[in-house]
Amino acid sequence: MDARWRMVETVFGAGPGDPSAEASVCPLLPTAGVNKTPTVDAIWLLYLFLILGVTAANFFCPNLSAISTTLKLSHNVAGVTFLAFGNGAPDIFSALVAFSDPRTAGLAFGALFGAGVLVTTVVAGGIAILRPFTAASRPFLRDIIFYMVAVFLTFTALYFGRVTLAWALGYLGLYVFYVITVVLCTWIYRWQQRKSLVYSMPGTPELLSDAEDERLSSNTNSYDYGDEYRPLIPYQETTAQILARALNPLDYRKWRNKSIYWRALKVFKLPVEFVLLLTVPVVDPDKDDHNWKRPLNCLHLVTSPLFCVLTLQSGTYGLYEIGNLLPVWAVVVIAGTGLATVTFFATSNYEIPRLHWLFAFLGFLTSALWINAAATEVVNILQSLGVVFRLSNTVLGLTLLAWGNSIGDAFLDLTLARQGYPRMAFSACFGGIIFNILVGVGLGCLLHISRGHVEVKLEPDGLLVWVLAGALGLSLVFSLVLVPVQCFQLNKAYGICLLVFYLNFLVVALLTEFGVIHLKSV
Repeated sequence: MDARWRMVETVFGAGPGDPSAEASVCPLLPTAGVNKTPTVDAIWLLYLFLILGVTAANFFCPNLSAISTTLKLSHNVAGVTFLAFGNGAPDIFSALVAFSDPRTAGLAFGALFGAGVLVTTVVAGGIAILRPFTAASRPFLRDIIFYMVAVFLTFTALYFGRVTLAWALGYLGLYVFYVITVVLCTWIYRWQQRKSLVYSMPGTPELLSDAEDERLSSNTNSYDYGDEYRPLIPYQETTAQILARALNPLDYRKWRNKSIYWRALKVFKLPVEFVLLLTVPVVDPDKDDHNWKRPLNCLHLVTSPLFCVLTLQSGTYGLYEIGNLLPVWAVVVIAGTGLATVTFFATSNYEIPRLHWLFAFLGFLTSALWINAAATEVVNILQSLGVVFRLSNTVLGLTLLAWGNSIGDAFLDLTLARQGYPRMAFSACFGGIIFNILVGVGLGCLLHISRGHVEVKLEPDGLLVWVLAGALGLSLVFSLVLVPVQCFQLNKAYGICLLVFYLNFLVVALLTEFGVIHLKSV
C-alpha cells in the first residue's frame, strides 16, 4: 500500500477505494498528500497559513468584536473570551482536529506547547530587546501562574496517558475561573482607584487582547486615504457599483503607497480575500455604516448558509436528500434566496437596518468553519510530510504548526513594542496562550468524548513530548523568578537570555527527534 494512503488510513480509518476516505476530507479544499509531491504540499501549507491569518484577522476578529459590542461586554471580559478566541482560532481549530484521533494528539500537544515556548521566549524576549520596559506586576504574576497550572495539568494528563470527562471539564472550568479572576481584579483595581482618588489613565486595562492591540496599532499608524480622495461633491452609488466595490479586495489608493513586498503578498491574498468577501459578512461598529453593503449582505444570506452546510461534516449534511427529493444544499439555496429577496426590498442602500447585527453572528459561524476547514487540511498535510520525512507528530507541531499559527501574533506584538506599547504586547503574550491550551485541550477532548468515547487516550511520541513540556515549564519558572528579582524591569539582557533559551531548546528537541539524545534502556 502506498505510504500516503497509509497516512490517510491512519487519520481517517479508510484505504483506497473506501468512500469514507474521501468523505472525511473537506470537499472545498484539495486533498493533502494524494498524488502530489512534498514540494507541492509545502507550498500549499504556506498558502493555508495565509488563509488562516487572513480569515482570523479580517473576518473572524471583527465579527467577534461586533458581537462583544452588541452584547455590551467590557473590554476585559471580551478580551479573555470572544477576542481571545479570535486571536487563537487557528491554534484552537488545529487542536480540535488533531484531538479527533489519539494518534494525532501529539500534533496538538506539540503545536500548543511549541507555540507556548515560542511566545514566552522569542516574542517576549524580542519585546524586551526592542523596547525595555517595566511590566505590570499583578497581571504578569496572575497570567504566568495560571499558565503554569495549565501546563502542569497537561503534563499530568500526558503522564497518565488519558483525558477523562472530569479532566476535560476541569480544563474548561479553570478557564472560566481565570475569566472571573480577570473581571474581579479589574473591578478591585478600579475600586481602589476611586477610593484613593488617584488619577490614572482610563485606557490601560490589565489584559489587552491581541485583537484590540491590532486595532490600536492600525489606528495609530494607518493613513486615512479616504480624506485625500473623498469627492468634493458627494454622489450616491448604484446598487451594482456598491456590489462591485464591496467585492473588490484591492484598494488602488493604498496600492500606490505601499512597498513592493506588500504588493507581492497582496497578490497572493487576492483570491482568498475575494472568496471570503463573497461568503463571510463582516459587521464593523467602528465604521459609520457598520459595513452595511445591501447587495452584498443580501448575497451573503445565500452564500454563507450554503458554505456552512457544504463544510459541516465534510459536506455530509449538505448532500443529504430530504425525502429523496431535494438535497439539503438546494433547500438552503431556495430558503436563502427568499430571505435575501425580502431583505433586499425591505432595506435601502444608505440606511442600516435594525437587525444588521445578526450578520455578525452569521459571519462568526462562517469564518469559524473556514478556519476549521483550513486547519483540517493543515493537519492532513503535516501528517503527509511526517510520513515522507519520517518525522513525529510532536516535532511537526512544535515547529511548522506552532510557527505558522504564531507568526501573526508575533509580528503584531513586536510591532506594538516598536511603536511604544511594550506592556500591551507583553500582556498579550501570556493572555492568548492561556486560552489556547485550556480551551484547546479541554474542548478538543470534550468533543471527542461526546462522540461516544469514555476517555481520550494519549499516545505521546516518546521522549520528545517530555522535552517539550519540560522546556515550557522551565521557561515559565525562569520568567517567574527573574522578572520579580529585576523589580519587573525587563531589559535587553533578559530578552537575549530568552532567545538563547529557545535556540537551545530547538537544538535539544531536534537531537531528541533524530535519536542523538535518548534514554538508556535498562
